[in-house]
Amino acid sequence: MDFKEKIGIIENFPKEGISFKDITTLIGEGEGLRASVDAIVEHLKDKNIDLVVGPEARGFIFGVPVAYALGCGFVPVRKPGKLPGETLSIDYSLEYGTDSLQIHKNSIKKGQRVAIIDDLLATGGTIEAVAKLVELAGGEVVSMDFVIELTELNGKDKLEKYDVMSLVKYDI
Repeated sequence: MDFKEKIGIIENFPKEGISFKDITTLIGEGEGLRASVDAIVEHLKDKNIDLVVGPEARGFIFGVPVAYALGCGFVPVRKPGKLPGETLSIDYSLEYGTDSLQIHKNSIKKGQRVAIIDDLLATGGTIEAVAKLVELAGGEVVSMDFVIELTELNGKDKLEKYDVMSLVKYDI
């Protein structure tokens, strides 16, 4: 499937000069959703994945069906205050400031093999923080899988030590 044909482009959103890649057109039909999930599963099927981890909210959209297809669990990564119980937290830098992410403290067992799934790889800061959380919890990041990669933002450069796969690449 040509995923670029299924992904909508919205110019000047969320602000002037941005060319927004809209996955809602991809996931809004069964064929596009199935093909994108199947392609990620195909990349992961021989990697002995124990858990899929996905950051809110779009990482949930793709991460849960991938985990289901692989027969493993799914662990959500959330903004502070969204998870009940004891959590591990990490702060990370944004273009203008910092943000935080959390994961349940007991959600990953030492040595578990983890795939991180999200819809978009841009600058790599969020996914780098997710990987650090997984490792802090004792997991091993085996793969990072994305539907879209914005290559001009060089996010993959921050993730050199990981196996990174994207279904579609845009120069922006």
